[in-house]
Amino acid sequence: MADDLQQLVRRRLLELSSTAQAASRRAQWAIAPETITRIADGRHSGMVSERLAAALARALDVPENRVRRLAGLPLLADPRADICTGPHLRVVRDDGRPA
Repeated sequence: MADDLQQLVRRRLLELSSTAQAASRRAQWAIAPETITRIADGRHSGMVSERLAAALARALDVPENRVRRLAGLPLLADPRADICTGPHLRVVRDDGRPA
């Protein structure tokens, strides 16, 4: 589980082109940049609490249940989980007319 959480943190920081400092700022400093760095480096050996999971989800801009699942915490009820989405694309020609 810890390896999966480490991979999530590293991948999201890379995808967001973000630093641990910026991620901490995104979570309104609810999680220290040093903690994010330790998790990304695989040096965080402690348990992830519910409060830490919520802050980490905000810092990484992912749903909280994604972090909770990787940390082994019980999932929360999420009304958005049943929303069906799909690509809503519209092709536009070069002359400006819709295809």
